[in-house]
Parts: sequence; structure tokens; C-alpha cells
Amino acid sequence: MNKILYAPWRDEYVTSKKIEGCVFCHISKSEKEDDSLHVLYRDAHCFVVMNRYPYTPGHFMIIPHMHTDKLEELATPTWLHMSKIAQQSVRLLKEGFGASGVNIGMNLGKSAGAGIAEHIHMHLVPRWERDTNFITAIANTRVYSTDFEKIYKKIKSLVPNYIKI
Repeated sequence: MNKILYAPWRDEYVTSKKIEGCVFCHISKSEKEDDSLHVLYRDAHCFVVMNRYPYTPGHFMIIPHMHTDKLEELATPTWLHMSKIAQQSVRLLKEGFGASGVNIGMNLGKSAGAGIAEHIHMHLVPRWERDTNFITAIANTRVYSTDFEKIYKKIKSLVPNYIKI
């Protein structure tokens, strides 16, 4: 029996231009491309961007502009700033987006599971009761139940009401 998972939305990933070097540094330096790069927010310390490979709808990351793979070398004011944005983002995801819970995490280093280990970043993953199902458990596959662009626009519209620095 042939098993085919039809995913036409992946066409853009396969056919789009590849970013050379650190993808997060590219996003950091490309403010004019915020919409196409799915940036939700940016300021002098960091930026917030949708995860292109989300665990659940609305999964985004808070990323410092400083290129480092060592949290312990990040300037304390930047870390505190990111933490404040994380607090406000949890409120955004719960109140504005309807999440019943949020996972926050950082994978520091390749051995810790970081997909982009050379530039630290904090994940915020909205969660709902029963947001996983059998396909995750038996097929190691995630089902993304809604349109990525629609979610990006929804969260971006909420940002001014919740992230206030």
C-alpha cells in the first residue's frame, strides 16, 4: 500500500530561495521583509517571528538580534527584555488567540535538540486540550490544522494590544 501525505503548502519551502548563513541574522537584518519572513514584532533588543515548522498553530519564537549560541553570554538587559516579551506573549496567546496553555522553551545546543543551534531563540507554543492525536504517536507526524498565513495575520493583529515595551 502506498502512503502519500499530500502537502501542497510545502511547495514554497522547496522552491523558494535559500538563505545563506544564519537564518535568524538574516531576519534580524531584513526589516523591510518582515511580512514575507513572518515577523510579528521587533525592537532594538530582539524580534518575534512565526516558526516555519510549528508544533501547533501559533507557535512563534523570541530571538535576540545578537548572534550567539550561548545564553550565558547574552547581555542581561536583553535577556530581561526577552522575558518581558515572553510574559506579554503568553497573555496574547491565552487571551487573544484562545490557547488554554503555553509551552515555553529553549534548546541550547544541537545535543539539546536545537534545529538552529548557532543562534539562541525562545519558543512559545500555544496548547489546547486534545491538540495531539494518534498520528503524532504512531507516525511521528504533526497535523497543522489551519492555514499558516491566516494564523500569522491573526497574531500580528493582536501584537499591538499585548506587546508593549
